[in-house]
Amino acid sequence: MKAQKIARTNREVKRIVSLVPAATEIAAALGLMDQVVGVSHECDFPGAANERPRVTHCPIHRAGLTSSEVDAWVRYTLREKGTIYTIDERLLREMRPDVILTQKLCDVCAIGYGTVARLAATLPGPPTVINLEPSSVADIFDNIRQVAEACDVPERATAVITQLSSRVETVRKRAAEIISRPRCFLMEWVDPPFCAGHWGPELVEIAGGVDPLGRKHQKSVQIAWKQVLEAQPEVIVLALCGYDVRRAERDLALLRTYPGFDLLPATRENRIHLIDANAFFSRPGPRIVDSLELLAGILHPEHFPEFRSFFAQ
Repeated sequence: MKAQKIARTNREVKRIVSLVPAATEIAAALGLMDQVVGVSHECDFPGAANERPRVTHCPIHRAGLTSSEVDAWVRYTLREKGTIYTIDERLLREMRPDVILTQKLCDVCAIGYGTVARLAATLPGPPTVINLEPSSVADIFDNIRQVAEACDVPERATAVITQLSSRVETVRKRAAEIISRPRCFLMEWVDPPFCAGHWGPELVEIAGGVDPLGRKHQKSVQIAWKQVLEAQPEVIVLALCGYDVRRAERDLALLRTYPGFDLLPATRENRIHLIDANAFFSRPGPRIVDSLELLAGILHPEHFPEFRSFFAQ
């Protein structure tokens, strides 16, 4: 026992810079928020993240852009510059991080891994660069282990993952007993339409539904509106990648102008739900389990009344 206490006392405190909102949330769940010295421009949870200096910047969230304009700007900027983000190199150097949490998953979601790795190689140390690249719920839990191990607190990951896994299995077992499995279109963008990928269709599946347009454990892609009409979704969840309910409200008005929208089962049955995807679904961190529970309440409100959340409309 005494040896264990000495080991904990002598454990090196790692200075962490998180360039991904989900990574910041993972660090917080592991009790590492005091060691986070810098975050990305999008890191806003938990509240302490808003007290940290911001290392990255992106003009895409400027007011007034429609969904089609956002899509066009992202495509053009990625094609011309290779990234839509800028990183404050001077500030990062001043922070002297021991660990940088970043990702390769999506160049639209956060600054590219290659940019971060090249810069990190020039920093004192150099710092350890952790790539978080999940495509499934299991991968997200593995990411929690990665962060815990890199920050020398592997035992904390076990407790966090055990608790999250228990919640997932509770939903899975209860949903498995439900005969009805509604067709649920988890929509990541409206103009142009994008289906959900990665963990999104898996969440629908665990929650007791089926996403006829989703790409489980693959990248989300643009689809034709005709495919939505052919799929005849019974539920539509507007979880617009990186945006909140206000964007979903604006884009629902646009969606209502699409031909055949009024004839979809989801429209006729008033089963269209608007989600704060900036907090849920888009972030592969601990709150992905909140997203699952929210989805269970949407798909089967009579079986999951405790999950009918004010986050869904």
